[in-house]
Amino acid sequence: MSNSLNPVLEQIEKNFDGSIERLQSFLQIPSISTDPEYKKEVRRCAEYITNDLKSIGLNAQMHNTIGHPMVVATDDSAGPDAPRVLYYGHYDVQPVEPLEEWKYPPFDGAVVDGPRGRRFAARGAADDKGQLMTFVEAIRAWKQVHVTLPVRVVILLEGEEESGSESLVPFLTEHKDELQADTCIVCDTGMWDENTPAITSRLRGLVYIEATLHGPAHDLHSGGYGGAVVNPANALAKILGQLHDDDGRIQIEGFYDDVEEVSAQQVAQWNSLGDADALTLESSGAKATFGEKGYSTLERLWSRPTCDVNGLIAGYTGEGAKTVIGAKATAKISCRLVANQKPEQIEKALFSFLEVRTPAGCHWDLKSFGTAPAIAVPVDSPWLAAASGALTSVFPNPAVLIGSGGSIPVVGEFQEILGVDTVMVGFSLDDDLIHAPNEKFEVSCFHRGILSQAAILEAYANITP
Repeated sequence: MSNSLNPVLEQIEKNFDGSIERLQSFLQIPSISTDPEYKKEVRRCAEYITNDLKSIGLNAQMHNTIGHPMVVATDDSAGPDAPRVLYYGHYDVQPVEPLEEWKYPPFDGAVVDGPRGRRFAARGAADDKGQLMTFVEAIRAWKQVHVTLPVRVVILLEGEEESGSESLVPFLTEHKDELQADTCIVCDTGMWDENTPAITSRLRGLVYIEATLHGPAHDLHSGGYGGAVVNPANALAKILGQLHDDDGRIQIEGFYDDVEEVSAQQVAQWNSLGDADALTLESSGAKATFGEKGYSTLERLWSRPTCDVNGLIAGYTGEGAKTVIGAKATAKISCRLVANQKPEQIEKALFSFLEVRTPAGCHWDLKSFGTAPAIAVPVDSPWLAAASGALTSVFPNPAVLIGSGGSIPVVGEFQEILGVDTVMVGFSLDDDLIHAPNEKFEVSCFHRGILSQAAILEAYANITP
């Protein structure tokens, strides 16, 4: 540790109780971006974090958009020759339903005891308020100690990540010059385990559609019409059952055409990390792993594409019995994609897969919920190497490179619009229950995350752009 970094780390330790309290206040704002009823709360959350960034000494401003506000904060105190780092996070959160499954109120910001020690138990704790506050608190401590930062900083906080990011591309395009940077840190990913930090170098892309199969003109009595007309629920179930063969391979035409096999060396590195099957079963509560034959669990998660049914609606779904043949049946279907797959082509092929299987007398209503490309970031970047070294200096175990089964579309937008690659450094764990009831974030992960972000600030100051 350097003479500049040591007092910053001491300041983080000294004021960590304050960091906990600030995150609790942040978590208490129900910034659910998908629900129009929470629009004022989302704005209140944007105002809260804007004011907090101003209190640190950053030039912070809340920008109105066609949706929820964007927050931008800058600090150029390091001087014009210093590297410029773009930090991204999102202050909006997922809905909380089913509310009855929460052990603690989702917006109390409670800190409770857990198997690993204290944890934040709240919606947004790990996704993404707790994570973005790691770099905010690191910047706060550095400013308190040194007044100036070792690098130039620009922070972009979004309020629509959980609801489709409708405003993101227009905002990036309009504010391209203001957001220019030499590198970017996205803190919306995870670690391998609580003692092993990770940098995510691969993200899967996404295709998401809704497919509604229409049959009879209206609902029918199953006694009067069962067996004489097409039941859309039966037909849809049969079609969805054809998406995969017995080995778990996806049967959409051309689906694997652009998929590249990962090198044996990379697979060996992934599989050497530990018992991924055990970790997957523990965090998911599932009884067995499952997937495409011939690939390990980490290969399936990080380098193989998928096609999953995410929702089914058909016929009568209320309490008790109702003998009805529904007039329509709906499935929500998503495909997670890997590098080189073209989302628009996959979506078109998925639509075609359904259309060629249309039962006689039926028709489809097919809706697209958007696409996102898969991302593979350069692993030989000096920024990645510096971040890896900084993480290793804080954690008991050295940092590792991992992939992610999820999608973070903003990483691709930063590449395309701003021309900047991203270092994805996150501090959540697989069992943080992101998007589910009882989301949590370990206090130890929050603590080490702040220390790590402070170390990354110093490490980046030594890189010549």
